[in-house]
Amino acid sequence: MRFAFPFCSIAGCAVAALALLAPIAVTPSRAQTGQGDQHAALAPGAKSEAARPDADKPAAIEADAANQQPGVAAKAFDKVRQVAKSASDIFHRVPCQQPKGVPSSTGSLPHVAAKLAAGKPVVIIAFGSSSTEGYGSSAPQFTYPNRLAGQLRRQYPSADITVLNRGKGGEDAPEMMARLQTEVIDVHPDMVIWQVGTNAVLRNLDPSETAKQVEDGVARLQASGADVVLVDPQYSPRVTERPESARGMVKLLGRIAALRHVGIFPRFEVMRDWHERQAIPINDFVTADGLHMNDWGYACFAQLLGDDIIRSVGAIKIGVNVPGDVRTYRPM
Repeated sequence: MRFAFPFCSIAGCAVAALALLAPIAVTPSRAQTGQGDQHAALAPGAKSEAARPDADKPAAIEADAANQQPGVAAKAFDKVRQVAKSASDIFHRVPCQQPKGVPSSTGSLPHVAAKLAAGKPVVIIAFGSSSTEGYGSSAPQFTYPNRLAGQLRRQYPSADITVLNRGKGGEDAPEMMARLQTEVIDVHPDMVIWQVGTNAVLRNLDPSETAKQVEDGVARLQASGADVVLVDPQYSPRVTERPESARGMVKLLGRIAALRHVGIFPRFEVMRDWHERQAIPINDFVTADGLHMNDWGYACFAQLLGDDIIRSVGAIKIGVNVPGDVRTYRPM
């Protein structure tokens, strides 16, 4: 898994803020270099004062240090707030809109919706390959599972919601099936979001074998009591350069979802709508490798998926008990 880190995480900035508030007697680490050394270095006078017993420090120096610390702390915590704001404001550049003409519902999610409506603890597992793991995001907190977790926790602040990332780059159905039991079923999740099929297209895997493995995996997940949502391949240059295979995989996953009465998030059509109808340049939601989504792409994907889950919970709360085998999404 590769991440670029143009910003520090909120936790990292907080640690930096605390470091700035450390007692002046602490010796700077030799690992600090460049500008960090310039900010960490002590003035000669301050160094000699740090070496003296506290009782010998002039009261004026102590008072001056006390007066300076609030300003330093304020600047550090301002940085924390700025990083948090940059994460939440990602849609100011390009709004995340619900695609028109693309079925948006993942279908009924009776198990996870009922538990969220009742305020019970919920475990959701994001299962898949590199676009679940988060390749292409600038930091771990910007992967789609973490974005989804944040959205659901804001919507249900009193709920105990856990979203586990079980993505592993380069895998498809054969490798995922090998770890389905230990990494997913044995955790007893309430919901599994299974992103699959992209690497099958890129690796030219036998579609019939992929279909058998995914159908078997969905059946095992259902038997464990979890709601299941399949996620089909992304609309990106590396995928669309194989148009027949890509369309075939989208239809294959749609047929399995219909057969097993589970939800499906039509990522391929959603991303195509971004580009073709909303006129968003490919580079605005796909990284330079022509395959993986970037921060905006992951954020909008998570937002739309989270909206579907929230709608399902709302239906449960108002007494609309939709049977688990009813799906509002019709496969293409």
